[in-house]
Amino acid sequence: MSKHFRFGKYLVDKGLITTDAIINARLLQRRNNRMIGELARDKGWITDDQILRVLIMQEETFDKFGEIAVREQYLTKEQVDDLLKQQSDSYMYFGEALVRIGIISDEDIITELKEFNRLKIQRGDKTSL
Repeated sequence: MSKHFRFGKYLVDKGLITTDAIINARLLQRRNNRMIGELARDKGWITDDQILRVLIMQEETFDKFGEIAVREQYLTKEQVDDLLKQQSDSYMYFGEALVRIGIISDEDIITELKEFNRLKIQRGDKTSL
C-alpha cells in the first residue's frame, strides 16, 4: 500500500474523506507532479525515443533518470538541475491535493497530519507517511 493511501485510509476511517476523494487527489497529484522526462520533452530538450531509452536503462540499473540522461548525453547536468528545481517547486503533496479539490480545509489537514504522526510515533511506526 502506498504512503498516500495509509494517510488516506486514516482519513477515511475517521469519516473525513471517502475512497473516491483519495483517488481524485491522487489523480490531481499525477497530473501536477510531472516526471523529469516529461518536463524535458516539453522544453524540447529530449525526444520521446530518448526518454524511452533512459527508462529502459533505468529499469536495468536503478540509476536516476537525470544521471542516465547526462551519461548518455541527452541532457546536460545544468538542464537536469533546472528540471529538478522545476519539479520540486511544483510538487503537490497528498494533503495539499485534498485541500485543492475542496475535500478538506488547510486547518483540518494540518490537524489530522499532526494526529496521524503522533499515533505513528506512539506505535513506533517508522514508515513514511
